[in-house]
This record gives sequence, structure tokens and C-alpha cells, in this order.
Amino acid sequence: MASVETAAEHERILREIESTDTNCIGPTLRSVYDGQEHGLFMEKLDVRIRNHDREIEKMCNHHFQGFVDSITELLKVRGEAQKLKSQVTETNKRLQDDGKVLIGSMEELKQCRVQQRNIATTVDKLTHCLPVLEMYSRLQEQMKAKRYYPALRTLEQLEHTCLPRAGQYRFCSIMAENIPKLRTQIRDTAMTQLRDFLESIRKHSDKIGEAAIRQAQLQRSLDSSVSVQPRALIGRRSRKEAAAVNTDGYAQGGSPVSEQDSGILDVEDEEEDDEVPGAHDLVDFSPVYRCLHIYTVLGLRDVFENYYRKQRRKQARLVLQPHSNMHETLEGYRRYFNQIVGFFVVEDHILHTTQGLVNRAYVEELWELALSKIIAALRTHSSYCDNPDLVLDLKNLIVLFADTLQGYGFPVSQLFDMLLEMREQYGEILLKRWNITFRQVLDQDNYSPIPVSTEQEYKHYTSQFPLQDPELEKLPFPKKLPFSEFVPKVYCQLKEFIYACLKYSEDLHLSSTEVDDMIRKSTNLLLTRTLSHCLQYAIKKKNVGLAELVQVIINTTHLEQSCHFLEEFISNITNVPPDIANATKLYGTSTFKDARHAAEAEIYTSLNAKIDQFLQLADYDWMAAVPGGGTPEASDYLIDLIAFLKSTFSVFTNLPGTPVEHATLPGKVAQTACMSACKHISTSLMQLLLDPEVRQISIGALHQIYTDVKECESFARAGPVAGFQGDTLLLAFSDLRQLLDLFTQWDWSTYLADYGKPTCKYLRVNPHTALALLEKMRETSRKNNVFAQFRKTDRDRQKLIDTIIKQLRNLIAQHHA
Repeated sequence: MASVETAAEHERILREIESTDTNCIGPTLRSVYDGQEHGLFMEKLDVRIRNHDREIEKMCNHHFQGFVDSITELLKVRGEAQKLKSQVTETNKRLQDDGKVLIGSMEELKQCRVQQRNIATTVDKLTHCLPVLEMYSRLQEQMKAKRYYPALRTLEQLEHTCLPRAGQYRFCSIMAENIPKLRTQIRDTAMTQLRDFLESIRKHSDKIGEAAIRQAQLQRSLDSSVSVQPRALIGRRSRKEAAAVNTDGYAQGGSPVSEQDSGILDVEDEEEDDEVPGAHDLVDFSPVYRCLHIYTVLGLRDVFENYYRKQRRKQARLVLQPHSNMHETLEGYRRYFNQIVGFFVVEDHILHTTQGLVNRAYVEELWELALSKIIAALRTHSSYCDNPDLVLDLKNLIVLFADTLQGYGFPVSQLFDMLLEMREQYGEILLKRWNITFRQVLDQDNYSPIPVSTEQEYKHYTSQFPLQDPELEKLPFPKKLPFSEFVPKVYCQLKEFIYACLKYSEDLHLSSTEVDDMIRKSTNLLLTRTLSHCLQYAIKKKNVGLAELVQVIINTTHLEQSCHFLEEFISNITNVPPDIANATKLYGTSTFKDARHAAEAEIYTSLNAKIDQFLQLADYDWMAAVPGGGTPEASDYLIDLIAFLKSTFSVFTNLPGTPVEHATLPGKVAQTACMSACKHISTSLMQLLLDPEVRQISIGALHQIYTDVKECESFARAGPVAGFQGDTLLLAFSDLRQLLDLFTQWDWSTYLADYGKPTCKYLRVNPHTALALLEKMRETSRKNNVFAQFRKTDRDRQKLIDTIIKQLRNLIAQHHA
């Protein structure tokens, strides 16, 4: 069984050897040597070899005849091959000999073709390199000539067109390396020029603004009735034409524009025309256009726009910061406004000549910022101003400033609102100035009627003050006007004040009704505050005589009568009828009435003070005895007082040298003054009797006072002032008269019996007053009691006084209960 398996294995190995490549037979032979039947395998291998040899031999025998035939044929061909070889060799030799000349010619042709190809290649390379060199040379010339925007265009063409065509050469590499440096240099140089431009417009903003304001003023003066927008100060080219140039530096048609079209204009041509120089004459705008174009080409437009706007905002803050002493002179305000106008004229120019560098929203934002700061600065600095002329000039300057910027499309309504606020301040300053003026007029007045000698003088005064008095006109010259100098002066100053108010209201775009209302309100303040206080000051100041007070009353009466002329004057200058609804009325009538009433009260007070001066001279002997024979004479001080009063009241009714009908004090005032004087005399005499320092009064002293009262009553009966009915003036002395009658007639029984009855003879005698006077008389009797014991009549009188005192006290107690 094992031999069968071994034989099968050896058979398999042999088949594998026969069918396997000799290079891979190693593992097969290894399996043979690993086994124990090596000899047996060798035997089988020899058998197999012998079998194969027998098969080879059979095959060779089978093909041997064909092999012999082939050898025979080959030997026949050998001879022919030798002949052919000789012929080929000979032919080749001849061919070699004949081709030597051709090979030389071909070598020469080859060299020519190589040279031709090299020349063509060189020409082609030079064709691409020469434009690079020419363009680089042009770039250097443009950089040297500081034509940076064309240089940047050349640089772009060199980088993107010429250099890629030229190929990889060393000089091209050097150029390519220099391109970023040149681009950076152009960018930095353009930014430097922009900084110079910003500095230039900062320095020239006041001149630009001055030119713009002058232009607006010129147009307004040429035709004030037609609102013409000021010409934009950007040169001969209109804004529409300027806006046609886009930020890429090309016109709408696509052709490049020159640098001169980008903001550099021919100033010499402009100077030939008699025109106000514009922004283009003072500032070269080409740097900003050039820089904008350069940054646009570099792809940095946003960077440039942000930088420009940031720098302009900084400049705006500087421009909007006023000088600390700006309020001192109008020139300070003018310089401030010129700088602001110049700033916004430049921004407006940039807005209309570039596309997107600044937009309307940005300019409006700047203007809103500027407007708030301008208004705040003007409010602050104008509050320091106390000169109405400067305020008026400032108002005109603000109006011109607003009109100029309004012509460029900026809203200025807030400025006009602020001017209306300043109107209140202007009014207060005017009131202060007119307060000084009125005081000077009143201080310099002589408070005497104005004498006029000729018709010319009369017309002079009547032209200043609307005096309408036919009776006065009929009087011959020389004559006197009823009022003093301060009447026409005050009236003229009132008109001057109205003119000053009107001047401020001009050009504020107000309606006639609003102007009329403003003037009337301001005039009312002048009348009720300033003029009223000045009149009160003139009336209340020291050393004002009665004659002066009388003249003040006459003057204020005439001024009161002239108020309707002031109403007409205001209506004429404002073209507003005075009778329209809601029209403000002047308070002049009440003002002059109040002043007249104050003067009247001052007359009463001054007259009473003068009477007190006379009464201080009274020197009564309170212990005087009863006069022996006849009636005592009136006191000297009282005689002087009566003489003074007569003289004074004659002045009230007729100023010296002046017709009565034109210089009389109003009758009611004179009557009141006279009644007040009489009452004051009566009251003062009563106070003398009841003075606590006078402890004793004799009946003789009462007789003296009785005589003085009679003298006063004689004065009252004489009628120092016309207009009193009956004995009205005597009522001023009735209290004192009844008291003195009671004591001099010693009619106590009647007084005590009829007290409280309407028909009582001594109705005006107060029991308290009578009691106080009786006690003073009792003190006199007690002092003389040493002698009273020797005179029965004195003792009886003392007892009677005590009895009457007791009865008076009972009477007072009863009525009090």
C-alpha cells in the first residue's frame, strides 16, 4: 500500500518537473530529498528520461529529409549572397563618395536654419521685452514728473499685460519685485498730497467762506425780490458737468480726463472776469480727486473714504470751536462764520464733483452737528454782548450766513428760531440803553415850558412832537409851548426805539403782523418798565421842586395824548392796520397816567413836607395867659406858611410867563393838593395839642391856636384854588375848629348832652381827644395850686375840670360798652 502511494507521489513530482519552469523546481526537488525513497525516484526519473529520448529520436528521424533539403538550398543561395554583397558594397562606396558634398551642404543648411530660428526667437522676445522697457521708462518719467495717477495706470498695464508676455527674465523679476514698492510709494505720495490738501482747505476755509458770503450778498443786493440760489463756487464748470466726472477718472464717454479737469482750474482766466473768487481760486482740488482715483485703482477706496471723512470731522470740530473772545468784536463772529461757510462750501463741492466720497447723509450729519454747536456758541457768546449795535450787526451777519448756506441746500430754520430768541436779548439791551438815554434826558431837562421866538423854532418842535393846539398857534411870537424839552426828546427816543426794533425784524422772514406784534410788545416793555422807572426816578429824586413836579404832570399829560400817534406810526412802518383783531395795544396811556399819579402824590408829599418845615418853626407858649384885651395875632410861622401856600397854588394854576390855558395844572390835582395841604395843617396842629411831650396847656395857648386856625380858615375861604363848592375846603379844619370852640367857649354841657346825636354842635370832637386835652389843662391847674387856695374861682374851675373829666370817662365807658 505504501509503495503504491510512493509511486503515485513520484509520478506527481515528475509531472510537476515537466510542467514547471526550471527556476521554480527547487521546492519540488527538496520534497524528494526530504523523503526516504530517493533511489526509487532516481530510477523513475531515468525511466522517464529514456522515454523522452526515444520520442526525440523518433521525431528527428521523421524530419531529417526535410533538414537535408534545406541545407542543400542554403548552400545554393550562399553564392548568390556573395555576389549581392559585393554589388551592395560597391554601390555603397559610390554612394558615399557622391554624398560627401551633399552632407557638407546639409551641415551648412542646418547651421543656417539654427541661426534663422535663433534670430526669430530673439526678435520675438525683443518684441515682448521692448514694450516692457519702454513702459517702465515711461513709468519712471511719470513718477519723476509726479504724475502719479497716470503712473499707476502704467504700472497696472505693465504688471498685468506686458510683464506676463515678456517671459521670465531677470530684469522682469526685478521689475515685478519693484511694482509693489512703486505702488506703495504712489499711495503714500497721494496720501501726503491729500494731507496737504486738507491743510490747505483748513487754512483757506475763512477765505472761501468770505467769498461765498460776498457772492450771496451780491446776489441778494442785485435782486432782493427774487430768491436766487448762490452760484456754487466751483469754477466755470457747473456742478452737473463736474459731477459727470466719476471717481475712476473717466468722463461719461469713457475717455480719460486730464488732471486739470480733476479740480485744477485756470485761475488766470477767472481773474479776467469781474467775479468774486470762488473755492477753486483759493484751493486746488486736484489732489483729492487724484488720491481718490489712485485709491480706487488700488482697491482701497473704502480706506480713503473713511480717512477723508474722519479728518474732515476733526477739522469740523476745530472750525466749530469759537475763540474765547469772539463776542468782543463783530470781526470775531465774521471770522467764525466764514470758516464754517468755507468748510461746508468745500464739502458741497466735493459732494457734487465726486461720486460717493461724501454723500448727502454724511454732509447732513455734519451740518446737524455744526448747527447744534453754532447755536450753542452763539447763545453763549451773544449773552456777553451789551451793545445793541453789535447785536444788530451780528443778527445781520447770521442772516447772511444762513442765507448763504441755505443757497447750498442746508436747512437753516433753527438759526432763524435762534434769532427770534436773540430778539428778546436784543430788546433787553435796548431797554438798558434807552434807560440811560431817558435818564440823561430827564436829568438835563430844565422842567420849564419851551420858549419859541420864531415860526421856524415852532415848526422844529412840532415836527418832533405831534402838538395839535389851535389856540396856541393863534398866539403871537414869542410864546411858550406848554411842555418842557423832555417831551419832544422822549417822543423822538420812542420812535428811535421802534426803528431799532424794526431793524432787527428785517430779513427774518416774518409776516407784517408778526413784526407789528413784536414791535408793539417791545415798545410796551419800554413804556411800562424803562420809561416808567425813569419817570419815577425823576419824580422821586431829591431836590425836585413843586414847579418841576407840576411840569412833569403837564409833560406826561401831553405824552399820554400822543400815544395814538405812536400807534399810527407803528402801523405805518409795519403796514398793519391798528384796528385788526388780536392786535397788541400800546400801554403808553397807563404808563403816563401812573407817572402823573406818582407826580401828583409826590406833589402832595412834597407840599406836606414843606408845610412840616414851617410847622417846625412853631413856638407856642403852652402856659400863656388869656389875652387881656382884643384878639391875639396869628403866629408868624403860620403867616409865612399861608403866604407860601398862596404863592404855590398860584404856580399850580398859572406858570409865570405862560398863558393860563396852556400851563395850568389839572383842576382836580390842584384841588386835591389844596385839600391835602389844609388837612395836613389841621392834623399837624391837632398833633401839636396832643403831643405827649406837651404835658400842660393853658387856655391862653388854646386861644392862640384858635387865632391861627381862623387865619387858616380865612385862607380856605379866599379860594386859593378854583373849583371847590361852597365851604368844602373849610371841612379840613372842622375837627380842630369844633374842638377849639368847645374849649374856648367851655360849652361842655351842650357837648355832653348832645353827644352821639347827628345834630350835635360838636359832632367831630372825639371824647378821647377832649379828655386828653382836659387832663393837660388839669395838670396846669394843679401846678398852680399854691395860688389856687387864695382864689375861689380857680378852685371852682379845678373842680369843674375834674367833674368834666369824670363825665367824659363815663361817656367813653358807656359808648365802649
